[in-house]
Amino acid sequence: MVVAAVFSITGVATASSASQSPGSTDYYLSLGDSLSVGFQPDAHGVGRPTDHGFDHDLLPGLRLVSLLHGRNLNLAELGCPSETTTTMINGGICTYPHARSQLDAAITFLTQHRGHVPLVTISIGASDVEDCGSATGIDAACLQRGLADIQTNLTTIVTALKKADPGTNTRFIGLNEYDPFLAAFLQGAAGQQLAMQSVTVVDQLNKLLAAAYGQAGFRVADVASAYRIDDFADQTTLPGHGQVPVNVANLCKLTFECDPAPVGPNIHPRDSGYLTMAGAVAAKL
Repeated sequence: MVVAAVFSITGVATASSASQSPGSTDYYLSLGDSLSVGFQPDAHGVGRPTDHGFDHDLLPGLRLVSLLHGRNLNLAELGCPSETTTTMINGGICTYPHARSQLDAAITFLTQHRGHVPLVTISIGASDVEDCGSATGIDAACLQRGLADIQTNLTTIVTALKKADPGTNTRFIGLNEYDPFLAAFLQGAAGQQLAMQSVTVVDQLNKLLAAAYGQAGFRVADVASAYRIDDFADQTTLPGHGQVPVNVANLCKLTFECDPAPVGPNIHPRDSGYLTMAGAVAAKL
């Protein structure tokens, strides 16, 4: 991963260093929800941010490229667990010095370090709709409200971020979503129906994310494809469950969602899951 990241971002580092003095500090700015801060449960099931997230997976390669060009690179994380697109704009969950919200803090950061932020990633939107699914099915009204919020708010967010640092040397990358509801497939016929419905919902969400990111000139890291969320056709062995679709097995292997209590069920990725997300980001560098 480190080697791949080094070679894939050399062009970014070269473009950035060409207009800046050698030895100055650059930043990789990571924004969004719990996924952006490497959130994971501990052995007691207590979740907290970690240094195992996809941004930390990318950091060694990014730093090495910067050093090769006589520059330093630091990671700046502003992400907030449980952040929605609404709270990212208005605040209310996490606090930031001299800023009412994560978006305000990000705009201030980009403005203060303009020309010194070669990479910005954002993972947001899952918390807007994650409560719309349950063991009994998908709440259509809840889903439509969540998608409407994302469509309106994400446009505001990405437009503001690009305006804060409009330089050509900054790469903006938005991540799409994997499907934690695939774990329901292991719960019998009703669960299998829910799992298949959920993929349709997440595909709809990811199309909406792609449109909003694309309109603002963001690249889209295809986490959904990296997790193979649509692949019900191919079968593989999942220990304890026998033959299951690849998408279900991948979710169980890459996240804590299929784990027993107290660690699971938890939608957040294992280290391997975050590394898979990092690969999707690196592919867009």
